[in-house]
Amino acid sequence: MKAITYSSYGTPAELELVEVTEPKVGPGEVLVRVKAAGVNPVDWKLAAGYLDPILEVRHPVIPGWDVAGTVEAVGADTFDYAVGDEVYGYVRKEWVELGTYAELVSAPVRTLAHKPRELSFEQAAGIPLAGLTAYQSLTRAGLKAGETVLIHSAAGGTGSFGVQIAVALGLRVIGTAGAHNHDYLRSLGAEPVLYGEGLADRVRALAPEGVDAGLDFYGDGVIEVLQSLVKERHRVVSIADYEAAAKGAHQLWVRPDHADLTFLAGLADAGRLTVNVEHALPLAEAARAWELSAAGRTRGKIVLTV
Repeated sequence: MKAITYSSYGTPAELELVEVTEPKVGPGEVLVRVKAAGVNPVDWKLAAGYLDPILEVRHPVIPGWDVAGTVEAVGADTFDYAVGDEVYGYVRKEWVELGTYAELVSAPVRTLAHKPRELSFEQAAGIPLAGLTAYQSLTRAGLKAGETVLIHSAAGGTGSFGVQIAVALGLRVIGTAGAHNHDYLRSLGAEPVLYGEGLADRVRALAPEGVDAGLDFYGDGVIEVLQSLVKERHRVVSIADYEAAAKGAHQLWVRPDHADLTFLAGLADAGRLTVNVEHALPLAEAARAWELSAAGRTRGKIVLTV
């Protein structure tokens, strides 16, 4: 099969489209014929070696964790899916090696769910990592209907999912973003505020008694600001600050979860979760996709089509 690979840490220029051996399919796994693979910043950060201290990486690597496709074969004692089923998932395994930037990927069933019926494969491939991150951040903060959540970087890939999921859960959402993204946030159901100096005062003008929880989807030292605004200091979750736990907040690393993926698919099929695919590029243009991702100017999702 064809796959994108890199043989050592480096830049997008290290990516190659090559022929590799098809993956084996073990018990509790299915073989997925990839239709689209989502591109996330973690993909190129892994390839640059930034996460080497915490993740086992075995070169050569096929990058990618997000996928949407059809079941090609099932492993021994695997009854969760049948050949031909349309699935999507966050295929993160015990180590980084055999990812989703390929024609085929073997996937443990715990990492998959049935694809949202109302979405294309390209749209579905844009959900798993970012959507799971947003949903699991909301649940980690213990939020429930009627409460108010402040989402930092609400117009980004994870943030825009966070806003939509929070609204669907019956939460009031205040979201930080640049002024050019405020109308976009309003369209998703959030009350926008400008990030930067004076953020706390602007939030207090909207929520004088404080907010119930704060989600940090960007970093830049905002945890202390969020903690000054929440009613209970511990109800702050960050995906971007690796010192969050030391600061008394939760540091979240997203996990594959079949039930959570099924929940997100249900929201999408009900029209409560939309996916804006800004760039859909062929597999051979993976390096270009990484360059677009690293530039940080893409509001919607970037996916590779196979």
